[in-house]
Amino acid sequence: MGRRVFGSRPEIAVPELDVCPVEELPSCSVKIVYAGSLAIGVYNLNGEYYALEDRCSHDDGPLCEGDFDCDDGFAVCPRHGANIDIRTGRALTLPAVEAVATYSVRVVDGMVKVEVG
Repeated sequence: MGRRVFGSRPEIAVPELDVCPVEELPSCSVKIVYAGSLAIGVYNLNGEYYALEDRCSHDDGPLCEGDFDCDDGFAVCPRHGANIDIRTGRALTLPAVEAVATYSVRVVDGMVKVEVG
């Protein structure tokens, strides 16, 4: 029986945003980047990278400009203190009850990149 060879699937281009070289985002730090009007906080949680929309679901205020817990992985909204899980976007405490958008992050040739589309 012959071997069937299939053509490769076409790749779907996903818009990526270059954030910075990995050395510019040390462990337990965040960098806010912009894709048009969208602001995204890119976090280095002890060597694992995550991206979260810089918008608290409670009142649309800035989220990633506040404090965050690197070990437990949550951002604290600077306006009203809601805790948001950086890894999943899930609201952990009131007054926020809705999730916040998250984005995939990857490192390519030493550059941190976020998929924004």
